[in-house]
Amino acid sequence: MTSLEGWDSAIELHPRVCDDRRSEVRVYEACGRARATTWASTVVSVSTLYERVGGQPFFDALVDRFYEGVAGDPILRPLYPDELADPKRHLALFLGQYWGGPPTYGDERGHPRLRMRHAPFEIGLAERDAWLRHMTDAVGASDAPPDARVELVEYFEMASRSLINSR
Repeated sequence: MTSLEGWDSAIELHPRVCDDRRSEVRVYEACGRARATTWASTVVSVSTLYERVGGQPFFDALVDRFYEGVAGDPILRPLYPDELADPKRHLALFLGQYWGGPPTYGDERGHPRLRMRHAPFEIGLAERDAWLRHMTDAVGASDAPPDARVELVEYFEMASRSLINSR
């Protein structure tokens, strides 16, 4: 099995035919790296981060750890409803789907529309930093492999920056 690290769940392989006069090969471009394979002998198998970390139970546990931090945070707690069961479920399902799991989140809630869903809340640097700290702590406490931890934290850094809507 070949893993194409760094790809998100929407993967496209672009075959190109090379004529090197010795043999025909198909080249698959993957994140700037080329991999040549013979026409009919190789199937590229891609594992998602969802699969590598153990599926939905990993994301459920990650979100539980994250919300343990949120529950006692004076900056973040006021942004959440009194009852946290629904937000926890939504986040866990979103993350599972984003990283290659089943489309349960989309089936139940439609397109994520992260910026729109977060627009009613004032999110500045303090809120972003607090959120990212709790999420990074949750990732760090997880049993995810090191490469998966890096991917997760990089995504959370990017996503949290994109939701800042206040100075």
